[in-house]
Amino acid sequence: MATKPPQGDPVQDAPKVAERKRAAAGLPAIGHTLRMAHQQMGVKRTALTLLSVNQKDGFDCPGCAWPEPEHRHKAEFCENGAKAVAEEATLRRVTPEFFAAHPVSDLARRSGYWLGQQGRLTHPMYLPEGADHYEPVSWERAFDIVAEELTALSSPDEAVFYTSGRTSNEAAFLYQLFARKLGTNNLPDCSNMCHESSGSALSETIGVGKGSVLLDDLYQADLIVVAGQNPGTNHPRMLSALEKAKANGARVVSVNPLPEAGLERFKNPQTPKGLTAGTTLTDLFLQIRIGGDQALFRLLNKLILDTPGAVDEEFVRGYTHGFEQFTEAARAADWDETLAATGLAREDVERFLRMVLDSERIVVCWAMGLTQHKHSVPMIREIVNFLLLRGNIGRPGAGVCPVRGHSNVQGDRTMGIFERPAPAFLDALEREFGFAPPREHGYDVVRAIRALRDGEAKVFFAMGGNFVSASPDTEVTEAAMRRARLTVHVSTKLNRSHAVTGARALILPTLGRTERDLQASGEQFVTVEDSMGMVHASRGRLEPASPHLLSEPAIVCRLARRVLGTEDDVPWEEFEKDYATVRDRIARVVPGFEDFNARVAHPGGFALPHAPRDERRFPTATGKANFTAAPVEYPYLPEGRLLLQTLRSHDQYNTTIYGLDDRYRGIRNGRRVVLVNPDDARALKLADGSYVDLVSEWRDGVERRAPGFRVVHYPTARGCAAAYYPETNVLVPLDATADVSNTPASKSVVVRLEQSAAD
Repeated sequence: MATKPPQGDPVQDAPKVAERKRAAAGLPAIGHTLRMAHQQMGVKRTALTLLSVNQKDGFDCPGCAWPEPEHRHKAEFCENGAKAVAEEATLRRVTPEFFAAHPVSDLARRSGYWLGQQGRLTHPMYLPEGADHYEPVSWERAFDIVAEELTALSSPDEAVFYTSGRTSNEAAFLYQLFARKLGTNNLPDCSNMCHESSGSALSETIGVGKGSVLLDDLYQADLIVVAGQNPGTNHPRMLSALEKAKANGARVVSVNPLPEAGLERFKNPQTPKGLTAGTTLTDLFLQIRIGGDQALFRLLNKLILDTPGAVDEEFVRGYTHGFEQFTEAARAADWDETLAATGLAREDVERFLRMVLDSERIVVCWAMGLTQHKHSVPMIREIVNFLLLRGNIGRPGAGVCPVRGHSNVQGDRTMGIFERPAPAFLDALEREFGFAPPREHGYDVVRAIRALRDGEAKVFFAMGGNFVSASPDTEVTEAAMRRARLTVHVSTKLNRSHAVTGARALILPTLGRTERDLQASGEQFVTVEDSMGMVHASRGRLEPASPHLLSEPAIVCRLARRVLGTEDDVPWEEFEKDYATVRDRIARVVPGFEDFNARVAHPGGFALPHAPRDERRFPTATGKANFTAAPVEYPYLPEGRLLLQTLRSHDQYNTTIYGLDDRYRGIRNGRRVVLVNPDDARALKLADGSYVDLVSEWRDGVERRAPGFRVVHYPTARGCAAAYYPETNVLVPLDATADVSNTPASKSVVVRLEQSAAD
């Protein structure tokens, strides 16, 4: 039997701390998976649901975007994927009676964990101006309210349309079409807060803002570098791919400020060996200082240049541009500066170099640990330089692998969810639908928050996600949201964004990925694109959590009909009835989706074209792959301060908190912890178990404080600390962003630790 949600909000600042783990998955993962699934779904529903996850005739996991292999296990899911499914397929319900019992002022005091544990939303809910309780509302009235506010705007650019990475390709395409028919490119999305730096760097250097590898490339690689990423928690199925690569002879270098259990040893729960000894994954662990990755790869590139025969000169001559300028910059790299920037020992860098020189095929994987710094874009460009030097883009077993964090975040961008759309995409949209889309760039996430704060945006509409908790500078973000005339959230579950509202607010409940989608023409499926550009179908299997839910495509189509009027010539009603008609239009607008319906009918889907990977063609401004030569940067750390990175616990997916444990790091029953190197803690006179306030320091002089964190002595890199988000997002200044990409710099926050008043 499924259990009831917690009534009280558990204490989260008094955790129990034990030794960290040195292996991931195994029997504990199986036990934890089944326990959490049974709590949410019960035994029968657990079996029915989990056996459909990531199957060719099932539904795509609503968690991470790691791709599925061609030959799939019957249990093709990981522990955290099972948690994501259980949260969505839960038997718990948030009904109108719940909202009658809990005013918004009460919800605003609750933790994200408590809110999420209450269950699935069942009815459209409306918060009138001046009220403290949401009340049920019909779908017709809900769309009227949105239409009232949108039509009252002085300009369409006073509306913001945010997208979460869970939204399907069909819903995303319709959503951007509606926004542009309305007249705005204000289409921020969660990419703005995560891999925008990757897209910016890769578009400039290789001409495509996506990774250049498929799963088979990992299996064929000689060397895999995993930098700024914790796959054991954030992309656990990646561990299986690394295990297979190791079996084929690959070596793995892990570059990270923290040792992570998943990269030390993987106990694959689907194999006998995995249930006992497991597989050692990392051959070399480089415990780098936060933000030192650009310096490391710059020095590595200098050393490659200095090694006779190490550069693939034929590739460099035939396929690249800017080599001379890059060479001049790389040869200026300095050992002493690099070791200071990285905190590494010289012998470790030299060992890394030997592994590189011994490897013909190299893949570099990365995630948020590289993308959320001021200098993230030049950092990733330097990795591209590293790969170009030895011809490691555009051949099997080699390439760039930015690992996306949400199940369709890459697909949403492909469908046109972007505040700075390419002119070619807008031209295709104009040809297909016969209207002139707006050409002026819109707001990304940070600029949208500024616009709301400054009264320049008045309506905020979110297609999924938990914008308030995901965004930086929490107090500024919440104040900005409260200035809006209307906030609207299309959601499956309750979260903090529903408690931080504009003058009026709507919660529009939608179908989950696990649920059957029945429309007028019959049962529908949607499609998603994974982190490696594979597009495939997703078919829900469960009955909807409530008869009052609408699918995301249906919500967009009905809203468009209401706002744009019956005279609009886009066939919104037809699109709602049959998603195949949406895919027909996508096929004529988005390159690579030709004959979409026929190709996606193939089990497993199809790979989108990728010119650098497929034909060593680089669609950049120069027509070649571009070497770059940016100055080396790394964070400056004042005396007596630490450099903080925000991160997830193991019982967490983005801002969704599944539980209060971080099993691999030895943390239980709490989240307000700060991980500090024991030597740094002693220098700062911070005992293990003492309590501190985290106070960030930035050039604006504003004090941003996160109070009441338990100090945990932990083997972080010297000078570096770590704590969980969203609790620490309050420390990240809104204007502290990456150059070029404007991504919040959440991985390099200068903080001082002050003794808490309560300690």
